[in-house]
Amino acid sequence: MGWLATASLPAGAVEPLLARTAPSGIDPQAYLVSEKLDGVRALWDGQALRFRSGRTVAAPAWFLAQLPKQPLDGELWMGRRRFDELSAAVRRTEPVDAEWRQVRYHVFELPGAGGRFAERAEQMQSLANPVIVPVAQWRLSSNAALQARLKEVVAAGGEGLMLHRADAPVASGRSDLLLKLKPLADAEAVVIGHEPGKGRYAGQMGALEVQTPDGIRFKLGTGFSDELRRNPPPVGATVTYRYRDVTPAGKPRFASLLRVADEF
Repeated sequence: MGWLATASLPAGAVEPLLARTAPSGIDPQAYLVSEKLDGVRALWDGQALRFRSGRTVAAPAWFLAQLPKQPLDGELWMGRRRFDELSAAVRRTEPVDAEWRQVRYHVFELPGAGGRFAERAEQMQSLANPVIVPVAQWRLSSNAALQARLKEVVAAGGEGLMLHRADAPVASGRSDLLLKLKPLADAEAVVIGHEPGKGRYAGQMGALEVQTPDGIRFKLGTGFSDELRRNPPPVGATVTYRYRDVTPAGKPRFASLLRVADEF
C-alpha cells in the first residue's frame, strides 16, 4: 500500500519510510547522505498538509499555495536548535503569519514517483521555491568521510545524518533503506505511568515510566522542561529518548527525553 494510509494506523494517518540506526563502520557509497533535520514530519498529498498522525497542519493559505499537486514528504523546519519554537508554531489551530514566514518545507521524498531514490532526489531540485527547500544530498566515498561530515554537522548544531539507499524505490514503514547516524542513539517508548517528583519537583512529575516495543520497562527522569513536568505526556503517549548504550538486560543507559513523539 506504500505511502497511503493503512488499516493498522489511525484513520487518516500515513506511514512514510522510517529510519533504522546505521551500523558502525558502514560504507556510505550505496547511499545518498543528508543532514537529519530536527523538525516536524509533514506529508503533502497534493491537497492537504498533514502530520504523520493524519491531523491537518493549519498552515497559512499562502504557504499551501506554494506546494505542487504531486505528493511530497519532508520536514517543516525553522533551523537548527529551534524545534520547540517550530513545534509551538505548527501546532496552533490558527496559524500566526509571522511565525510561518520563518518555516520552510524541506522535502526529501516524492511518494508518488517511481524510479530509484537518486532519480527522485534530482527531480526534487526543480521544486525549489520560497517555501520548498529540496534537502541537499551528498555522495560520500568512505566511512571516514561519513564520520567527518557527521562531526561537521553536529559541531554546527545539527542532529546527525540520514543515509538513504540511492537505488531504493518509494517505501513505507521502518526499513534498512533509510538509516540514521547520530552521536547518541535515540528510540521510542510508550508512557505507562508517572512517578511523582520530590524536592524542587514536588507536586510535579518526577519521572516517566515507559516501555519499549520490545517490552523493556525503565524510568525516564531527565530532559524535561518545566512545562512538561507540570503537564506530562499522558499514559499511552509515545516519547522519543536519547541514550548512550544499553545494559545486558537491554535497558538504555543515560536515557534523556528528546521530545514527545506523537504530539502532532
